[in-house]
Amino acid sequence: MSIWFLFNFILLVWAVWNVAAGFSSNTPYLHILLGFTGFLLFLFNWTRNAVFSTIRNIGDRQKKIRLAQFSKRIRPYHRYVGTGALIIILLHGFLVIDHYTFDLSNMKILTGSIAAFNLLCLVLSGWYRLLIDPRLKIRKLHIGLGISMFVLIIIHFIF
Repeated sequence: MSIWFLFNFILLVWAVWNVAAGFSSNTPYLHILLGFTGFLLFLFNWTRNAVFSTIRNIGDRQKKIRLAQFSKRIRPYHRYVGTGALIIILLHGFLVIDHYTFDLSNMKILTGSIAAFNLLCLVLSGWYRLLIDPRLKIRKLHIGLGISMFVLIIIHFIF
């Protein structure tokens, strides 16, 4: 298995812990649920990276075939899940700004704004690659934006 499965699992557990801790100490807010839902959609799409990494690194041909068939079934939904994640995260951001005001000196809002912009670029690069230019250069950009999104989510959770 790929190390990305472990990273994804750790981040998922951390997110569930943060949301549960937030709900135990505060009134459940819609913006928290939207942020968590958007995160789950991103993580669903990002797990494909772990699947592809596993396919490249394992020697068992039957496992490679099973994982490739699984990924092929998920592929048609990948772009719509990513677009849905973007829409939900933008709603999350609007509700946060409505509730707390837009203040870039607040690290949570700053990191969330950077992550939202990165997610916008990630989704646009995915659609661009599908509809206009499927070159390797765009694919590498898309994967790089996905990795940076993963890191930005971690930073957003820290603050």
